[in-house]
Amino acid sequence: MDITIHSSFLPQDDPDAALAFYRDTLGFEVRNDVGYEGLRWITVGPVGQPDTSIVLHPPAADPGITEDERRTITEMMAKGTFAGVNLATKDLEGVFDRLQAGGAEVVQEPTDQPYGVRDCAFRDPAGNLIRIQQLS
Repeated sequence: MDITIHSSFLPQDDPDAALAFYRDTLGFEVRNDVGYEGLRWITVGPVGQPDTSIVLHPPAADPGITEDERRTITEMMAKGTFAGVNLATKDLEGVFDRLQAGGAEVVQEPTDQPYGVRDCAFRDPAGNLIRIQQLS
């Protein structure tokens, strides 16, 4: 079977702040930017990897979500415990410096983990945890 990860979804509650973080600070390219009924979905991805994307979506746009679920999602996003993604780079220190200089919220500086990787962590403007791992 030949299956790849095409898109992952992360919630965003401020499209302009999300766009500034992923495009301007992280350096991703914008692949799509769609508005519908006052909501906005932005698709971004790493330059040179057109088959891998992150869709930044309104957090509770699903019509099947109850008001209690919507409230829980909002609370979890505010605490930074709702969603996240792991990225990888050949230049962890350089990426860390760029994100820190861009004002991203640092969760963890580059660290050698006991499970064998070196990584760092940030939060995007919506509170999503972004872990970045050093590629060998």
